Amino acid sequence: MSKYPVHPEFQLNGTSYKASGLRDFAQEIQKTGELYEQELGEFILDWLNDKDYVLVNTSGSTGAPKSIKLLKKHMINSAKATGKRFKLEAGTTALHCLPTRFIAGKLMLVRAVILGWKLDVVPPKSNPLDQVLKRYDFSAMTPFQLDNSIARMHLLAKLIVGGGPFSQTLKELVQDCPTKIYETYGMTETVTHIAVRRVNSKKNRETEPPFKTLSKVTVSKDERGCLVIKAPKVATDPIVTNDLVDLISYKKFQWLGRIDNVVNSGGIKLYPESIEKKLAHQIDVPFIIGAEQDDALGERLILVIECDSFDASRLNFEVLGKYETPKRIFCTPKFVRTHNGKVKRGATLKSLTAAEEI
Repeated sequence: MSKYPVHPEFQLNGTSYKASGLRDFAQEIQKTGELYEQELGEFILDWLNDKDYVLVNTSGSTGAPKSIKLLKKHMINSAKATGKRFKLEAGTTALHCLPTRFIAGKLMLVRAVILGWKLDVVPPKSNPLDQVLKRYDFSAMTPFQLDNSIARMHLLAKLIVGGGPFSQTLKELVQDCPTKIYETYGMTETVTHIAVRRVNSKKNRETEPPFKTLSKVTVSKDERGCLVIKAPKVATDPIVTNDLVDLISYKKFQWLGRIDNVVNSGGIKLYPESIEKKLAHQIDVPFIIGAEQDDALGERLILVIECDSFDASRLNFEVLGKYETPKRIFCTPKFVRTHNGKVKRGATLKSLTAAEEI
């Protein structure tokens, strides 16, 4: 018998399972299933074994991917916190459309097993709702998946979105969606999200609401201005991040960007992620703000667009602050990305030898 029991109301793809039956199912799909099913089977077996931890790989978007141990009790606490925050009780219908090899996909399975959900698993493709014919209470997606699923959002009651930047353009596209859509803040080390904010409520249409932490989670800032997370239910020690924030209270914050990405141009600190939000309306392909060396300023801003050609004359830089206008604009055919699609800023900027200045 597993140390980690399966909720009596848990269902997977329409079938009820106890621990032994779930183990048999996992072993079978490891042998005969598609790749995403094999990954699901592998994690189910990891979850049902007697170890008190699971090995999980970080995404590698801000450095080399690494393998870390997550305690199963912390994963259970995370699942319960999500259930409490979004009122997702036993019997909740949920759609699993994320790769199970990453933490967000693993937690969809853990939530279902622990809370007693009816979970259906579909391939983790760019348009996961394409072949879906029923409504679900809950799901989780990346921004890219959401962007490709807006026309079918009526099939989901609640959706959490994470794993990449949630652009201003995408936020505008989902304003009239019937689904309650939440942007999440978290990382592998915090066992997915520890804070969320609603992105398509009527009262927040004109303003950007802050992230609000889940139950038992508090935040502060260190001397650099970076977020420090105290979440004893999901992490033994406080987690010091490299995320610059505007701290509103011990439960609320606005995310400004990564300290690793801050550009110091002539003594002025500039935040690439904030500048990108201001330009998102005008550029319909992937782009990043970065820096290059400058003899006078130390660093100067540049705009890098993933494209073969781009008409820069259509850009209106009047939406930017006094020092935020890029000094040079480049086109590059392909950004450097992680396995799950996140742009690796540093590696992309270093690869600009093949880029063409506009």
